[in-house]
Amino acid sequence: MSDFDAITEESLVTKGGRKWSSFPGSIGAFIAEMDFGVAPAVRQSLQTIDDRDLYGYAPADLVADLKTATSSFCSEHYGWRIPVGHIEPASDVLAAFLGVLTHLTPPDTPIVLPTPAYMPFFDVARVTGRELIEVPMLRSESGWSLDLDAIASALTPGATFVLCNPHNPIGKVYTEAELSALADVVEDAGARVFSDEIHAPVVYAPARHIRYAALTEATAAHTATATAASKAFNIPGLKCAQLILTSAADRDAWAEKGQFVSGAASNPGILATTAAYTRSSDWLSEVNGYLKANRDHFTDLVGSLLPGAAYIEPEGTYLAWLDLRGYGLESGLSALIRSRAEVAVTEGRLCGEVGAGHIRFNFALPRPLLTEAVERIARIL
Repeated sequence: MSDFDAITEESLVTKGGRKWSSFPGSIGAFIAEMDFGVAPAVRQSLQTIDDRDLYGYAPADLVADLKTATSSFCSEHYGWRIPVGHIEPASDVLAAFLGVLTHLTPPDTPIVLPTPAYMPFFDVARVTGRELIEVPMLRSESGWSLDLDAIASALTPGATFVLCNPHNPIGKVYTEAELSALADVVEDAGARVFSDEIHAPVVYAPARHIRYAALTEATAAHTATATAASKAFNIPGLKCAQLILTSAADRDAWAEKGQFVSGAASNPGILATTAAYTRSSDWLSEVNGYLKANRDHFTDLVGSLLPGAAYIEPEGTYLAWLDLRGYGLESGLSALIRSRAEVAVTEGRLCGEVGAGHIRFNFALPRPLLTEAVERIARIL
């Protein structure tokens, strides 16, 4: 068993990663990576780079192993048996999304995005020149839900609905009934779905991850799914994602146009992802257990130290969404918290118009640092 509690702020700062070097002196609770290192099999896999001098282009056997590993992982964890021919590499999920928009959707069709949302989705709309339609999530005392009527009004033929499941930054894990209801709306509109499932391995019982594209023949036909080992196995810098194309028409179009996206995954990322999916289940289980305990501890800290905050406990991811409007705060929260509490968090407004007065907090910290971070924030509010 790893002693994640023993990881110190000094050791993290010494390593010099972006999470701990971007804002010197602050506890890093903004960017979505963990402070727990990587699985031993992942670390060992990178030795293959030297052993085989794999500094050139990815050989076919590496790519084939990656596709097989992805298919096996999805089958084992989600009951989704994906033919390896439906899987394409990419450098990351955003590159896959850009490729899907460019090669698989009609030009000038809009992106429909439920908000709050992962910040770079807004940048994707900007760089592709697509209209972005924000559809705020519905929030009740008990949880979050999609505003299906508003989604139906926003969708047009050929539009792309972005499904993030588990949902960054709110941590919602969608039920089968919720996804089926969404599928009906998408089908009625003649639209399609880009399903970002990068956080799928980080889900806390009793929640269960359901693969949207695997629901029906209709969802398979109108969905492109992107996933990666980068969040759950803590390897975002190695640049390897997987695009799963369950539509035959999409696969045909991708074979003709998608080679620059599929050829951009790195050899280290391919090797590390294969090792993560095939030889790191025990490590993932240990980390998820620690993250769940962190999630529960964070909930207790918020309840006792931040009584003015509104908060719904996440069902997946290691990200928490805090509503601090009860403290009279609407903007500039991340700068305030960083300057006065020395904790680096993500400004909620970056996640859409509905994010004003909110912050995104990454609780994938050693628990003593998690406690210290929340205590610091509480002292200045």
